[in-house]
Amino acid sequence: MSEQLRTCGPLQAIEFCENHDGKWIVLFHGFGADASDLASLKDHFQFDKPSNWLFPNGQHSVDIGGGYTGRAWWKIKMTELQPGMDWTNLRPDGMDQAVALVFKMMASMKFQWKDLILGGFSQGAMLATEIFLKAPETPAGLICMSGTLLSESLWSGWAQARKGSTIFMSHGEADQVLPHKGSIALQKFFEKNEIKTQFASFRGGHEIPLVVLNKMTSYIKERL
Repeated sequence: MSEQLRTCGPLQAIEFCENHDGKWIVLFHGFGADASDLASLKDHFQFDKPSNWLFPNGQHSVDIGGGYTGRAWWKIKMTELQPGMDWTNLRPDGMDQAVALVFKMMASMKFQWKDLILGGFSQGAMLATEIFLKAPETPAGLICMSGTLLSESLWSGWAQARKGSTIFMSHGEADQVLPHKGSIALQKFFEKNEIKTQFASFRGGHEIPLVVLNKMTSYIKERL
């Protein structure tokens, strides 16, 4: 990891602060990646208004093969993942702890929720979605890349407080890691709760292509 990590409460993160009065985009990486994975995309985004970025690092170290390690928000036994499995009512072990750590991090940064655009990829998208729904005030936005619907009964209890919000979603139609249908279920969940969606569905797998970055740019611009 080439970028410098700083301590943010109980977590570490890569930070790019342009103007403390500007909004913050907080992006959570996926399983097996680390904070630098999404931080590497930052230079793609150019805005007229000030923007600040925070890329938290997952608290768990995980073996990703070949003698390499990555980070995770909660540990996953890859052997337990079945193709086409239904995640709707799944509550991953360790997710509660991850959510609690993120809330402590936010408190330590003294952020105003209205100034936060939350987002993430894959496991990070699941985490960002729960933080968005559970936050004490409505954040400025949510970017959910290759996510899925989890803990539906729990999320349903929070979703009405986000009525009228608009969130951005993306997912590859050939995703072999998290099926595309998971984001379809999540989109239906949002719309059932009167949360609007901008959904960038693309021909591809478990990835963030240029078309998604371009649409993300427009979504973020509208919220700065």
